[in-house]
Amino acid sequence: MKFSLLQQSYNNRRSGSFRGSSAPLDSSPDNTIKSPAAIFWLFLHGICCLISLVLGFRFSRLVFFFLFSTSTTTTLYVTTPFHPLSKPSDISNPLTSSANDLPVINKTVSSRVVVGRHGIRIRPWPHPNPSEVIKAHQIIERVQREQSNQFGVKSPRSLIVVTPTYVRTFQTLHMTGVMHSLMLLPYDVVWIVVEAGGATNETALIIAKSGVKTLHIGFNQKMPNSWEGRHRLETKMRLRALRVVREEKMDGIVMFADDSNMHSMELFDEIQNVKWFGAVSVGILVHSGGADETLLTAAAMVDKEAEENLRNPVVPVQGPACNASNKLVGWHTFNSLPYEGKSAVYIDDRATVLPRKLEWAGFVLNSRLLWKEAEDKPEWVKDMDLVDENIENPLALLKDPSMVEPLGSCGRQVLLWWLRVEARADSKFPPG
Repeated sequence: MKFSLLQQSYNNRRSGSFRGSSAPLDSSPDNTIKSPAAIFWLFLHGICCLISLVLGFRFSRLVFFFLFSTSTTTTLYVTTPFHPLSKPSDISNPLTSSANDLPVINKTVSSRVVVGRHGIRIRPWPHPNPSEVIKAHQIIERVQREQSNQFGVKSPRSLIVVTPTYVRTFQTLHMTGVMHSLMLLPYDVVWIVVEAGGATNETALIIAKSGVKTLHIGFNQKMPNSWEGRHRLETKMRLRALRVVREEKMDGIVMFADDSNMHSMELFDEIQNVKWFGAVSVGILVHSGGADETLLTAAAMVDKEAEENLRNPVVPVQGPACNASNKLVGWHTFNSLPYEGKSAVYIDDRATVLPRKLEWAGFVLNSRLLWKEAEDKPEWVKDMDLVDENIENPLALLKDPSMVEPLGSCGRQVLLWWLRVEARADSKFPPG
């Protein structure tokens, strides 16, 4: 009896579970009624999607450009930097032309400028009126002229620049630096270029771009491959240029500008103060391109540089040494003892290149000292015919070296720098 009652209750629960699980499967969507909360969240989700879509396109200029600016044009200001002149007289003094004669260089052009999703707002040129630009240049020129009249050299003399050179890999690099320095000078310049091995077209093309008066002299001897031989031959080349100055009776200040040196513009103004024979201080930039140093470790190189900086805290300087009363008492020379046995012998050696005790570049002189007959020529100058060609520096041209005039605040200012950087003998400079 009990067994039958348990079996009947089990069957009832099983049939009830099947009916409860099959009811959602048999029910249709039409009969399902969603709650108000689900409907509200669905509506809010749709509103957020629409707002995101509208705001995304609202901040983009692309849709509005296609919808509302199909016929819009943008004004462009086109400026031509150069205008062809019809008469040669217009080139002589362009600053004196009136504003009415100036060409109109601004014009408008229709264009549609769009980059990506955003347009470009084109602003006009800040100074569209060319007459205003010319007036500004006239004001600047007037100010510079007044400053030069008050603080500059009152009556500048011509400069006679002597440069020995020869065709090599770095010739264009070095000669271009000297050329640009001479092109910036506001007074007359005569550039005497003495070339070892004879005058060549390569050197002539370089100096022809300078625009200054040049004198290209060929020297028959070829440049040796050793530094000692190069120093001696460059001395002979400089003496050759000085003899040309004497024969042609060139009047001015003679300076020796080696092609690899670096000159400050204050140097050319300072040497205008020389009366007969002057000297300036030269900064010596010694360097080492030794490949053996690359084998050292980084720590060893740092320790070596720190030790060198402690022993030699400043750049070596050649030039006149003065006392407290600004009188010449001696000379600062380059100390080559630390480089003994380590300096370069040949031009393409990867070692430190050393200067002479006193470089020619540190001396300037009045060209009248070289003339055979000159008014008020001092007696402490030697005749050029009696000077040996193997001299080391221009002090050999004087009978009394104490008559040298120290320039540049009595040698306290370094106005040029000596540097020798050369490539290997078998290297070629890139053409063009």
